Amino acid sequence: MKFMLIVKATADSEAGTMPDTELLTAMGEYNEELVKAGVLLGGEGLHPSSRGARVHFDGRARRVVDGPFAETHELIAGFWLIQARSLEEAVEWVKRVPNLDGVQSQIEIRQVFDPADFGEALTPELRAAEDRLREEVARQAG
Repeated sequence: MKFMLIVKATADSEAGTMPDTELLTAMGEYNEELVKAGVLLGGEGLHPSSRGARVHFDGRARRVVDGPFAETHELIAGFWLIQARSLEEAVEWVKRVPNLDGVQSQIEIRQVFDPADFGEALTPELRAAEDRLREEVARQAG
């Protein structure tokens, strides 16, 4: 199963405060553990919402709202994408994330849909098209 570990924003991350060398080192070591265990599929930190935008959809209409966005606790500061055997295993990985400064924060864990989750709605033709797209993305990534 794939899980997205969603790092929620804090006042510091929204202010654009960059991590210090100690935290970067600890996070690098944590990421290395994930890689050695064969569970890391990807992950990145995100710039503050002041450098982003939201697109609101209403039927065919689109409305763009530039950041920053007010509700810091609802924003995302970064993510990991991991492969784990269960939600419980994903939780155990998250418990090991460094929090050197002790700032109150949270990481949300969400399972990523697997093609089988869509049942009969994902026809063989749709599944083949999805497989082709994934192959092309992998090819482009090199």
